[in-house]
Amino acid sequence: MPAKDHSNTLRLRKEAKTAMAQTSSADTRMGTDPIPSLMVRLAVPSVVAQLINALYNIVDRIYIGHIPEIGSTALTGVGLTFPILLLVSAFSYFAGAGGAPLAAIQLGKGKKREAEKILGNAVTILLFFSVTLTLLFLIVKRPLLYMFGASDETIVYADSYISVYLIGTIFVQLSLGLNMFITSQGQAKTAMLSVLIGAVTNIILDPVFIFLFHMDVVGAALATIISQALSAAWVLRFLTSKKSVINIRKVCLVPDFPLIRRIASLGISPFIMQFTESAINVVFNSGLSRYGGDLYVGSMTILQSVMQLVFIPIQGFTQGIQPIISYNFGAKNFDRVRKTIKITIIVAFSFTLTECLLITQFPEVFARIFTSEEELTALVVRVMPIFMSGIWLFGVQMGCQTTFMGLGQAKISLFIALLRKVILLIPLAVILPAITGDVLSIYFAEPISDITSATTSGILLLIFHKRILSEEAWEKIQ
Repeated sequence: MPAKDHSNTLRLRKEAKTAMAQTSSADTRMGTDPIPSLMVRLAVPSVVAQLINALYNIVDRIYIGHIPEIGSTALTGVGLTFPILLLVSAFSYFAGAGGAPLAAIQLGKGKKREAEKILGNAVTILLFFSVTLTLLFLIVKRPLLYMFGASDETIVYADSYISVYLIGTIFVQLSLGLNMFITSQGQAKTAMLSVLIGAVTNIILDPVFIFLFHMDVVGAALATIISQALSAAWVLRFLTSKKSVINIRKVCLVPDFPLIRRIASLGISPFIMQFTESAINVVFNSGLSRYGGDLYVGSMTILQSVMQLVFIPIQGFTQGIQPIISYNFGAKNFDRVRKTIKITIIVAFSFTLTECLLITQFPEVFARIFTSEEELTALVVRVMPIFMSGIWLFGVQMGCQTTFMGLGQAKISLFIALLRKVILLIPLAVILPAITGDVLSIYFAEPISDITSATTSGILLLIFHKRILSEEAWEKIQ
């Protein structure tokens, strides 16, 4: 055998052994470790990562809200850009949350190459979305902002912020979408670090650009895209290294349209959850602007920021747990799946119940984080107990939603996503103030939809859990 061929053979054997060792390590973590300790090991870093990720927008708002003289108006303007930010992240969830559970199931089945093909097609989808969204929103941003409820006074800050933010769309897409594939391998700490790098950078750069360089909202947006770029670089570096169980490979970037349809069928549910969040922002802001004015629009910016403080940790927890469900379903460890689901719902419900009690009892504490203006604070204190009164049950929905996603049940997951926001929340936010003529009725739409959708989710899981945890359901996920 020629020396060159012998060298290549040795190299290929070494790579194969490394891949087998990595897969074996994943098997040990996901398939045999005790469920409670495994959940802690995967969920805690994921929760931390989600909290840190939330800091991108929340820290921006905290700093912007305290800019001398213009703070309240600037905060309202930046809040009006939130629907666009949500749309950008929605498309990253389409590819990431749609592909990552499928990749985890394939790893559970021992099909590493299939998992890499899913990852590669997700990268292609994200790149396509990045280019399309950047061009589209740069063209239509100003009319959109007026449609979202901007006034002549707030449009200046809204337009300035979003114009800079959109330049970094590709970084947002790659960092958010691909980080889910790191979590799906059981590498929760690495996924956390990718977010931590960006968030720490953002926290440092925000006051420098906003106050030291006097760049105001432009400085906040610039700090955000620089931070997201660092996170994206970290994620790409890991997914192309030997430390990753699955890697981004050029051959897997070629679009496989049947595979893309599978990613889309599962990704459409989290996409709709994010997309409709954007639509909800538009409906809320438009209604509040019409029936109340800029002060009420500003209150919604704060309310939704506090809502993030509730949803983000529980979303991080369930996102960290999902790979355990997917992997063990793929490996036919149905008893482990059932135990994981039970613990997930109990923990998620306990968390949202506790958060609901804290926020509704101490609304001023949370309001003061974002503003020092007395009039805005007084309004937030008045409406926050109303707006947040339904989140105590929302942990049940998050647990059920994660279960259906982890088991590849796209249709049920899609229905749950549509129920809360499209079927309930948006119509209620339009109909209630039209009937009563009272701006406060808009805030009641949130708890009504939260309680109804969470109850429905729990009932659906009770009805369908035996059917979806079966050999027949397993065989359909190829």
